[in-house]
Amino acid sequence: QGVIILTDSVATDMRAGLRRLAKAVIVATTKVDGTRYAMAATAVTEMSLDPPSILICVNQNASIHQPLSRATHFCLNILNDTQRDVAERCGGKATGEARFEGNDWRDDAEAPYLADSQAAFICKRAMSFSFGTHTAYVGEVVDVKLSGDAAPLVYVDGRYVRVGEDC
Repeated sequence: QGVIILTDSVATDMRAGLRRLAKAVIVATTKVDGTRYAMAATAVTEMSLDPPSILICVNQNASIHQPLSRATHFCLNILNDTQRDVAERCGGKATGEARFEGNDWRDDAEAPYLADSQAAFICKRAMSFSFGTHTAYVGEVVDVKLSGDAAPLVYVDGRYVRVGEDC
């Protein structure tokens, strides 16, 4: 394991460094004027437990960006390690309503949620702010739905993995 020589671009080096940051795979969903939207994401983090809140960062070129800016609610679905197909469809292999095919999506909440996701956080959009190429949306959690044991689908170094052995 030698020293890695970085490039002259901080953005390129940051991208390389972030490939080493393992993150649970999340599918963000919302509904506006009867149309459902979904996007795979890893730029998601908890904000606070008082009030319960979560933040998601969305590229301004993403198809869900404009609907999120208009929606009152959104959902963050933590995928389990058997849901790679959902991650791939919502990550670009499908568009529009096709992202919702083949899984148990429910519409009985303020935003669509995946019934068998590890956890689904239904959020009321509280605020947003833009920085660079992305907009951060802060959601106040209004409902949580849990399913199954903790076995998240994880994304690291450009690939999907399962959580391994205890250290």
